[in-house]
Amino acid sequence: MRRIVIVAFTDVQTLDVVGPAEVFSMADRLANGGEYDVEVVASSADAVTTGSGLRLLPHRALSGVRGPIDTLIVAGGTGVVSAQDDERLMRWIRSAAPRARRVASVCSGAFLLAEAGLLDGRRATTHWAACAELQRRYPAVEVEDAPIFVRDGDVYTSAGVTAGIDLALALVEEDLGAAVARDAARWLVLFLRRPGNQAQFSSGPAWQPAEREPLRDLQSWIADNLTADLSVAALAERAYMSPRNFARAFRREVGVTPAAYVESVRLERARAELEAGDASVEAVAAMCGFGTVETMRRAFQRRFDVNPAAYRSRFRTRGGSHDADRRSAV
Repeated sequence: MRRIVIVAFTDVQTLDVVGPAEVFSMADRLANGGEYDVEVVASSADAVTTGSGLRLLPHRALSGVRGPIDTLIVAGGTGVVSAQDDERLMRWIRSAAPRARRVASVCSGAFLLAEAGLLDGRRATTHWAACAELQRRYPAVEVEDAPIFVRDGDVYTSAGVTAGIDLALALVEEDLGAAVARDAARWLVLFLRRPGNQAQFSSGPAWQPAEREPLRDLQSWIADNLTADLSVAALAERAYMSPRNFARAFRREVGVTPAAYVESVRLERARAELEAGDASVEAVAAMCGFGTVETMRRAFQRRFDVNPAAYRSRFRTRGGSHDADRRSAV
């Protein structure tokens, strides 16, 4: 039984606590129990009010946490500033870390690990908006502002909020294997467990449905015709607009340029095929309109910081094409 201890405090980010807790709980159920024992702890056993106003009842106070710990997770949130001034909490983190097999933080929880001296000389990350401040306040820490999560020895730090779920899934994979981690992601209806080195802003396509119906219809048409000529000129002609007006209107309503949108849709289709289909990488590149494997490889490297073959190796669902109907829950 692996003991997972999650540290909470007043104004903690709710999802920083319950996200990892749900991952470990789901993995335990999928493994038929006996793998994880998850407990939330705080300075006292009284209910903790989170940053969103919810009240969480800890399993026990910090003083009641005795014995070895498998994984110590320190959550983040707006309450981190006050938590850093809580001498009892900081002393406890410093004393508990040596008896944990691994230590992790979610989001701005990295500030508490840094304050405890646990990140000195290590690579670490936190929420993208707080990376510069973490580096300024703790110059002995090598802050990386791009990854979803970072592992440096037995210390793990993750980016903001939902990245704690990605980190928890990675820890489950370390413990119980990739199959259990993938199944946990499916049951939690997560589209994808993002790799740690994936950029914080590359979790999915950065676009929205267009406001006007002709452009919305064009978005649907693009998804169904990825091998067609999807240049700005061709799309503008289909939308009965001049290329210049089309490019401006599309960017204004969708949020990205037509070229970026087309690449995003092709990437989403390609990674779905690589996860669940049996087609070769070359065939996937052709069917998604990339033309060549090299073009697709460059697009994957920009978006996911991994090449298509490595992506398939990491995220392929068991059963290949027989799992295609379930790929959206991977």
